[in-house]
Amino acid sequence: MSLEIVSSNKSFGGWHKRYRHRSSSLNCDMVFAVYLPPQAEQGAKLPVLYWLSGLTCTDENFMQKAGAQRMAAELGLIIVAPDTSPRGEGVADDANGAYDFGLGAGFYVNATQEPFARHYRMYDYVVQELPALIEANFPVTDKRGIAGHSMGGHGALICALKNPGRYQSVSAFSPISNPMNCPWGEKAFSLYLGEERSRWREWDASVLIAEASEQLPILVDQGDRDDFLEGQLKPQALQAAAKAAGHPLTLRMQPGYDHSYYFIASFIDDHLRHHAGALA
Repeated sequence: MSLEIVSSNKSFGGWHKRYRHRSSSLNCDMVFAVYLPPQAEQGAKLPVLYWLSGLTCTDENFMQKAGAQRMAAELGLIIVAPDTSPRGEGVADDANGAYDFGLGAGFYVNATQEPFARHYRMYDYVVQELPALIEANFPVTDKRGIAGHSMGGHGALICALKNPGRYQSVSAFSPISNPMNCPWGEKAFSLYLGEERSRWREWDASVLIAEASEQLPILVDQGDRDDFLEGQLKPQALQAAAKAAGHPLTLRMQPGYDHSYYFIASFIDDHLRHHAGALA
């Protein structure tokens, strides 16, 4: 599968690069970003952290705003950031152009409902297609971590919980923890997956954690001044489910922090160390 380089910028001794490729999962062209720390140029094979972003984001938000490159260079950690949805001519969008569905809002599920089923298979893309592409073209080991923010935090949690052994680490900032029971999730699931709520359960971290065959430790940071805390994110549902299942979860409520990248940048080093420790 061919890769077309879009841009390349030196950063903390390594390289931040963006690539375009044709996705067979999503039936469109996709762009992803990769940060290659300096050790990669020195011949080392390195573990990979996949970062999943939130509503309205592309591959650029995290790479430009989180300030992750300095610590990734220190730890020898490759970071890969995909887009948040399929894009391009013919890709269906929200009928009213809303921000919380369609373009920029793939929710990391495999859609089953038309007109979305043809393109919106972000779960397959993130779990299978993109890692295969990375492992065929970059100096990586078979050690993978996954993390994300908001909708991407939901994505990171379900990818890890649904695939025992595939990831060695998982973390999230402000994840949509119980999408079956919040407005963002209910809208996305009904349109991507259909109205039958029983089908939604396999895409909800607070449900999956009770059934997980692998108890991979989860790190979650959540700001207590996040405007979406009670209505959309519902970390208490994830905490209750983890407690009932005996699943190791560290949920840190961070006083004064909101939903923004100022919050992510404040604690990203902790998350990178969390992943590097498991991926070493």
